[in-house]
Amino acid sequence: MLYQVVRRVLAPLLKAVFRPHVEGIEDVPPEGPVIFASNHLSFIDSIIIPLIAPRSVSFLAKAEYFEGGNLRQRMAGAFFSAMGAVPVRRGQGRAAVAALDAGIEVLNKGGGFGIYPEGTRSLDGKLHRGHTGVAQLALSTGALVVPVALLGTDKVQPKGKKLPRVHRFTVRFGKPLDFSRYEGMGASPPIRRAVTDEIMYAIMELSGQEYVDSYHKRPDAA
Repeated sequence: MLYQVVRRVLAPLLKAVFRPHVEGIEDVPPEGPVIFASNHLSFIDSIIIPLIAPRSVSFLAKAEYFEGGNLRQRMAGAFFSAMGAVPVRRGQGRAAVAALDAGIEVLNKGGGFGIYPEGTRSLDGKLHRGHTGVAQLALSTGALVVPVALLGTDKVQPKGKKLPRVHRFTVRFGKPLDFSRYEGMGASPPIRRAVTDEIMYAIMELSGQEYVDSYHKRPDAA
């Protein structure tokens, strides 16, 4: 698989250049469906997690990256394809449904799927209320949820910067969360909210971020 080839090349390079501090990697299940639920500080987060995680992780990427006609867009599409990204079209009424369907497809095949429950990057450094799509994924597929905390990635590639800069960062993997006790209850909004809040609390414990019980407003460039 191309993703594994890219990992073998880029993962050692990433570690040599940025010297990341990684914790809890031994807690990541080596097989079976797993949702990697992370805080979100930088565009580069979706590259860092797949390269640091001990197993394949697919993230969503804007469909425009895969459909662009100019050289830059084609190069971006090729890179994201090599990273195992799943294209999804944003800005449409069915965008959220399409994103969940893409995640369910990956998980039903026993894969790893990355998601940012906040929905977009944090611009204030705080951890905001999570959307319940992460709970719907977990309850629909029975996948374990591994909470992930990223620290310092906003210094590696701040918002608005096209290229990363050398800065150390930390990736913390938490112990897997099992929501099988809610089997058959995924249609309940209170259950989905309870599951999401448990996931966000675990991320908060790992990241040390201040929690804000309100949703991020999605900026156009997020």
